[in-house]
Amino acid sequence: MALSKLDNLYRQVILDHSAHPHHHGHLQQATNQIELRNPTCGDVLQVEVALADNKISDIAFSGDGCTISQASASMMTDAVLGKTPAEAEEMVQVFSEMIIGDQPKLDTTILGDAAILNGVAKFPARIKCATLAWKALNNALTNGDGKGQAHLLSQHQDRDSE
Repeated sequence: MALSKLDNLYRQVILDHSAHPHHHGHLQQATNQIELRNPTCGDVLQVEVALADNKISDIAFSGDGCTISQASASMMTDAVLGKTPAEAEEMVQVFSEMIIGDQPKLDTTILGDAAILNGVAKFPARIKCATLAWKALNNALTNGDGKGQAHLLSQHQDRDSE
């Protein structure tokens, strides 16, 4: 019965993050942004990041998606705020390994609330939903995958002002 209560608590945290997402919206001064889509279910997510002094000084997300993708994005923004890009990229790696169940003894404490999404590994169809925001963050920080999906805003602004 204790496990059932814990499962209910985890569900409540996920539902709360989905219904009342943290850092939802747009940034006034984003330095990096990206939009990613999950073609499997139609989730669309935009992530905007502001970097200052080699740290994520602000972050926001917007878009439409299922409960899992929206909750995961909300938890991700809480977890990476104030981190360096290298720290955030490490968190993306840990989250990815956790969500696909690769590392049963993985230390997920660096993920904060997002660690409760480890149960998604039991539902392969939902893995892409849970990882969408994390992949978007990683692509935004590394300036995308070379396919032009990520936009480093400062480069575009410099070109536009010439």
